[in-house]
Amino acid sequence: MSPSVLFVCVHNAGRSQMAAGWLQHLAGDRVDVLSAGSEPAGSVNPVAVEAMAEVGIDITGRQPRLLDPDDVRASDVVVTMGCGDACPFFPGTRYEDWELDDPAGLDLAAVRPIRDEIRARVETLVADLLG
Repeated sequence: MSPSVLFVCVHNAGRSQMAAGWLQHLAGDRVDVLSAGSEPAGSVNPVAVEAMAEVGIDITGRQPRLLDPDDVRASDVVVTMGCGDACPFFPGTRYEDWELDDPAGLDLAAVRPIRDEIRARVETLVADLLG
């Protein structure tokens, strides 16, 4: 059975969507990938979409979704990115909190370093999960 990773940020429109895109790109079907937000936006941040497209990852078809406690319960790893206490805690689940700037309202030049930091963290996560 593949490990499951849930990425959570407030709006599920930028950081968590980029992280999910990276994980799917780097791990393929070896990891189950979910993302959600405590207060989901109406759509994915277009600058995040553009930043990911620059590296060949298409996240245009994604839709922000509300965090479901069942997703947290079913995940082996929950990565939070600024969602604070909104993420439910279940004993036995591995949690990581990644402090990353929110790309909301930023231009492409400012989002690129966030995208690249997320990639580095996802690469470490993949090595740990599948290494």
